[in-house]
Amino acid sequence: MTCTIGITCAWEEKNSCHKLHDEYVYAVKEAGGVPFLLPGLDFFELIAVYYNQLDGFIFSGGSDVDPAFFGEEPQQGLREITPRRDALELALAKLVLEGDKPALGICRGMQVLNIAAGGDVYQDLQDVTKQKHIQQAPRRYPFHTVQVQQDSNLFRLVQQESFKVNSFHHQAIRQVGKGLKAVGWSKDGLVEAIESSDARIMAVQWHPECNWWRDKLSFSLFENLVDYIIQKRG
Repeated sequence: MTCTIGITCAWEEKNSCHKLHDEYVYAVKEAGGVPFLLPGLDFFELIAVYYNQLDGFIFSGGSDVDPAFFGEEPQQGLREITPRRDALELALAKLVLEGDKPALGICRGMQVLNIAAGGDVYQDLQDVTKQKHIQQAPRRYPFHTVQVQQDSNLFRLVQQESFKVNSFHHQAIRQVGKGLKAVGWSKDGLVEAIESSDARIMAVQWHPECNWWRDKLSFSLFENLVDYIIQKRG
């Protein structure tokens, strides 16, 4: 029986173009899922169709989320936003959080799930930390350390308290949303991973799709999403 995974796509306003790195697609396929790309359309009647027809979801990386969605005015340091994508993904994320289907959030995707759950983010990390979180190195290169809480689903999955990850973000979770908990942190105290208590939702601030084919820990996040669906079916 097929295991279908919807992956959200970025939206490039200038060129009217939906975008997604093919690393996501191949990671899902290798993990045993069938990838479906979800365009950021403003046809909100399709959101329920997406949710009802697919088995699981990946909220992918990309641009900043409009701070209006977490009750703030734009601040210095905010970068490009894509309101059309924000509205659709936040609506889909709320269905996921309220429902029974699993999801993996990656970078922006973690922030989307957190905001949908009532949390928020720092709009820019420049005045929050001195640690560098946007690496100038190959995308796959492990750049900084993440420490994981032992009594967490993430630890159960990776079996490591500490490991290095790549990093491409200038925003980070400030307040964790309802029903989610922080389970991973960088050494400066920023949240690097969140999850739900039932293991249905897992989200990370780094980009495991960049090196899933050469790093067992990265690939395990995609395998975990597919395995959850298979186990639920019995």
